[in-house]
Amino acid sequence: MMRIPSLARASLALILALPLSLAHAALKPGDTAPDFEAQAALAGNSYGYSLKTALKAGPVVVYFYPSAFTRGCNIQAHTFAEQVGAFKAAGASIIGVSLDSIGRLRAFSADPDYCASKISVASDVDGRIASAYALTVKEAPVGRKDSRGDDIDHGLAERTTFVITRDGRIAAAIGGVDPAENVAQALRTVQNLKPGTPL
Repeated sequence: MMRIPSLARASLALILALPLSLAHAALKPGDTAPDFEAQAALAGNSYGYSLKTALKAGPVVVYFYPSAFTRGCNIQAHTFAEQVGAFKAAGASIIGVSLDSIGRLRAFSADPDYCASKISVASDVDGRIASAYALTVKEAPVGRKDSRGDDIDHGLAERTTFVITRDGRIAAAIGGVDPAENVAQALRTVQNLKPGTPL
């Protein structure tokens, strides 16, 4: 049996002990968040979303998710909708991003069980925004259906949430945790932005 030197063992243990949220996303805290514009939906209506414009009002939580109307994404959207008041109290806004069509997102944004007309979701049909944030996009398995029984015919971005400060810097990159914990960590981040952090 091969022996691992004690120093190497200690280094390996340190790496394994690192929170998944630190190692998951390609863009890291301190990086400049790529600006983007996209068609978004809120309460069943579509509109043009601009990250640059949203940041003028305060920090923005940009959360990427695989697909509307799927189990984990339904939980995450519902949890964000339930906590939207706490995010607003901390001065932050929320935008979800997926490769869903704007038509699917209009329905998702208005669904009372999920976005509940409280949070916006943006359409990144070609994966351009996800790629700018260095996220992995996978093809949906052939024949996969959503929770409504409809075919999923678009790519699936990895579930990662970025908290972006008003100056366009990433304060946190959260991935590798379950959907509800993802929301909880994002909320703690916006509530705990240090004094002097651009809001």
